Amino acid sequence: MRLEGERGMRKVRIGIIGCGNISGIYLKNCTTRFGALEVAAVADLVAERAEARAKEFGVPRACRVDELLADPSIELVVNLTVPKAHAEVSLAALAAGKHVYAEKPLALSIEEGRRVVEAAKELRLRAGGAPDTFLGGGLQTCRKLIDDGWIGKPVAATAFLGNHGHEGWHPDPEFYYKPGGGPLFDMGPYYLTALVSLMGPVKRVSGSARRTFEKRTITSAPRRGEEIRVEVPTHVAGTLEFENGAIATLVTSFDVWGHSVPNLEIYGTDGSLRLPDPNTFGGPVLVKRAGAADWKELPLTHGFAENSRGLGVADLARAVVLGGAHRASVEMTFHVLEIMCRLLDAAAEGRRIELASTCARPLPLATGSPE
Repeated sequence: MRLEGERGMRKVRIGIIGCGNISGIYLKNCTTRFGALEVAAVADLVAERAEARAKEFGVPRACRVDELLADPSIELVVNLTVPKAHAEVSLAALAAGKHVYAEKPLALSIEEGRRVVEAAKELRLRAGGAPDTFLGGGLQTCRKLIDDGWIGKPVAATAFLGNHGHEGWHPDPEFYYKPGGGPLFDMGPYYLTALVSLMGPVKRVSGSARRTFEKRTITSAPRRGEEIRVEVPTHVAGTLEFENGAIATLVTSFDVWGHSVPNLEIYGTDGSLRLPDPNTFGGPVLVKRAGAADWKELPLTHGFAENSRGLGVADLARAVVLGGAHRASVEMTFHVLEIMCRLLDAAAEGRRIELASTCARPLPLATGSPE
């Protein structure tokens, strides 16, 4: 499956830094699905992990991070390191003359994120980042419905993420409870990127936050029984005021055992739209228009409904070769980062906070099967 414009274009050689849990789906898709990409090398601080991934996915080279950055044939670095290293590795890649695409979040602070934005601009390189789920068939269908006026003008939205954390299933869950983790920084980017891509940028936020448990006990292998000291808020509630006048309510929580609240809904002057889980690429899309008795599920209008992580990388590579804007832009990832940071600032300070950043809504993908 290809993006528009990919057929016949030259491949962009990419290097992947970080061979942890998330790297598997990136490598699977980037080596088999996207015609714009050629995975030239993988690197990790743990050499054995890089070697294992290279062997698993047929990547020709496993190497050290500095060796990957020094390779002049690699044009684009995919940064899949842990959150605290995102800004450092992205800046190193840009300094090495390479375009960069980073896993979420872009950085841990506004200051770090701004350095990445400014470096990319100064060096005239492309930068962007996850999540790219907003490019999937589910949310692209929602984008078309909004743009075509199915629910009128958006006036409000609700976004809800609730579970009891990752210590019950993740093999190494500790970083989820350190700076850069927590429900807001871990899962918030999916919800916020979906909302920004559909309704445009946010101008003002307010919020409340709490840390319910001081410690968490790991119940998954191989660290079963170890205790984690929680260093970040695990329940964050916020209000987002968009530049278009819409107001959204956001809740992200690792303190919820179960809930029955929809993940995402957008309410317009002429109807309501229920979105799929923004951590997926497909999922059901339901509309209830003014005067209708029930919700109606609509067919997806776009491709990439299965797990398509790496789609944002392929789109960035397409833009490198063919020009034009790439959709998972560093401006949008930075805007989402500022929203999250300012939500926590608003919770700590008890006030509404104006945002300094903004971004354009990314261009929609073409309808139908990309192939």
